[in-house]
Amino acid sequence: MGAAHVADPAVEAVDLVKSYPAGKNKPPITALRGLSFAVAKGTVFGLLGPNGAGKSTTVKILSTLSAADSGSARVVGIDVATRPERVRRVIGFVSQKSGTDPMGTAFENLLLAGRLHGMPRRDARARARELLTRFGLADAANRLVQTYSGGMARRLDVALGLMHRPQVLFLDEPTAGLDPHARSEMWAEIARMAGDEQMTVLLTTHYLEEADHLADRLAIVDQGTVVAAGTPSELKSGLRGDAVHVELAQPDDRALTVLRTVSELRDITMDGGTVRGRTDDGARALPPVLAALDEAGMTVTSATLARPSLDDVYLRHTGHSFDAAAAPKALEVTE
Repeated sequence: MGAAHVADPAVEAVDLVKSYPAGKNKPPITALRGLSFAVAKGTVFGLLGPNGAGKSTTVKILSTLSAADSGSARVVGIDVATRPERVRRVIGFVSQKSGTDPMGTAFENLLLAGRLHGMPRRDARARARELLTRFGLADAANRLVQTYSGGMARRLDVALGLMHRPQVLFLDEPTAGLDPHARSEMWAEIARMAGDEQMTVLLTTHYLEEADHLADRLAIVDQGTVVAAGTPSELKSGLRGDAVHVELAQPDDRALTVLRTVSELRDITMDGGTVRGRTDDGARALPPVLAALDEAGMTVTSATLARPSLDDVYLRHTGHSFDAAAAPKALEVTE
């Protein structure tokens, strides 16, 4: 799927391909397979996909930490391959792993980041105090980072990425491992950055709810390529009617054949003991679905109707559910 047309994009990736060596006598691992997308300025753009989809690899290429095998990428019009030093001046990058010094205080970490970006000491000190207040860390400014909770440490990570007032901020799984309260606080701050400051934010996430809540637009990534892109509403509205989810007591491949006889149901898929389908009228379709399964001797443990979700969008474009794609398999290459 090619990148949507965006006039003067803040971030643009075109046909990115990236492979990693897998070891002696093993074929290389292909992380990206012609991935393309474009991000409008001043928006929050989400790369949504399970672990191993290629999200972190994409961000590393865009932030000049890795090089693509082929394809091209630009950040605020600057080519990441030929002008990496210029790209680094206009971006902030918050990786999955913290970049703070745990034996330093929050203020010391921020001051060091500012000085590394060439900020005069007075400006760096003022900016550090501003960010500590903004992220609710002022009272803990002089505490060692190793004493911080997970939510506090993650807020400090984002503050570090903002020290030099970047035009584009890359957030790689910004809320992974946070509790619901800390995640909600981070969501509010990300939305504020784009809304109040007109900063462009590109975040990667494997949380469906996070992408739905935060992203102005998103690209769903599966096995190194973009399989669907648009606003969350556009993607969900492309699926007509209701989603039917049926859980069987025991997986039974006959369920697909049985449910194909139910005229009200379409787009039927099966993943283990879960059968999914779509219907224009859920209330009308559910009774014959349950009756058909019962007649075939299959025990249903639960049956639900729901409006289209991003998981349904993912299923539609990949043939498998998001949870199934996220199950342990080949890990995403992070080096």
